[in-house]
Amino acid sequence: MIALVFFCVTGIYAASCDFNKLSSLAKQRYGDEAYQDVVELQQLITQLKTATEAEKLKQINDFFNRKINYAEDIDLWGKSDYWATPLEAIGRQAGDCEDYSIAKYVFLKVLNVPNDKLRLTYVRAELNFDGIRTVRAHMVLSYYPTPQSTPLILDSLKPEILPASSRPDLTPIFSFNDKGIWVGSSSKPKGEATSHLSKWLDVLTRMQADGIE
Repeated sequence: MIALVFFCVTGIYAASCDFNKLSSLAKQRYGDEAYQDVVELQQLITQLKTATEAEKLKQINDFFNRKINYAEDIDLWGKSDYWATPLEAIGRQAGDCEDYSIAKYVFLKVLNVPNDKLRLTYVRAELNFDGIRTVRAHMVLSYYPTPQSTPLILDSLKPEILPASSRPDLTPIFSFNDKGIWVGSSSKPKGEATSHLSKWLDVLTRMQADGIE
């Protein structure tokens, strides 16, 4: 679940990763498999440093969709709404929509994809299970090639990166990054750069302790 609670913080955002620290913590907390996954991620980041943004998007999207299995927060963490750090998601090999989106956002920033092209986007998602239509809260990562362009959607529900215009199943509610908050599909921010979700502040603080800052 996604709590709509805002909090004021300073502009903290991920731009670098201490992979020595991250891999050490992965092995210490979660064992050899998590350690190897972090090493694999580091190798991928190194390979993608000179890649096009399109290739960075594809590879990072594929990596986290492959490494993280969907699980509800209540089953994984014993809480109704918990935003995991990338280390926690990799270590548990599981997470929900926020965890996929946050991990992709963080490591695209590590790859120097500009922050103003990336937004964590809260949506209403129309799902169909055995012919039964349901609507639920969901989060995706949106990538804007230009400020006015239709964003591309990096999603845990569908592996293919598609423009938002090809995702009628998603209705944007609000989006955010380290610079501000946007309502609906607006191109103009409605919040100041210091306005963030309270859970966003919490996960950023925990990521810093993991070596991502």
